[in-house]
Amino acid sequence: MSDDSDAAPSKPSAAVTRAWVRLMRTQQIVLAAIEQDLKAAGLPPLGWYDVLWELTQAAEGKLRPYEIEERTLLAQHNLSRLLDRMEKAGLVHREIFSEDGRGRWVVITEAGSAMRSRIWSVYAAALQCHVGDKLDDAQADQLTELLDLLSRKP
Repeated sequence: MSDDSDAAPSKPSAAVTRAWVRLMRTQQIVLAAIEQDLKAAGLPPLGWYDVLWELTQAAEGKLRPYEIEERTLLAQHNLSRLLDRMEKAGLVHREIFSEDGRGRWVVITEAGSAMRSRIWSVYAAALQCHVGDKLDDAQADQLTELLDLLSRKP
């Protein structure tokens, strides 16, 4: 009798491998196209929008850095530098967290809210161009369902 722990791990089928490669390439292609549209409009990168969006959705327009990290999936070291650049641009500011003198809130400014709106006008058009013009709503819903399957934890 053989022990299952000695069995070789199963390998993905050719179809699964093709799907994975296409998913990764498509993500890179569409993100690059959207980033190019933002750059052509003289706007900051998409990561800035993600942070501004999360702050806009938060109570009182403020979050702790670790909350931004969790919501945007930006790595902590990248987020720190990004927040420094956004603060220098006047889009956010940091406040001391009153219960803990060491912690800081990141707070969206009026200029940050205005920038989020400016970015969204270009971002929305880019989403329509690079995704919406290629998929009808039924296809987009189907893709969403498939991606939901992939994002579920085992």
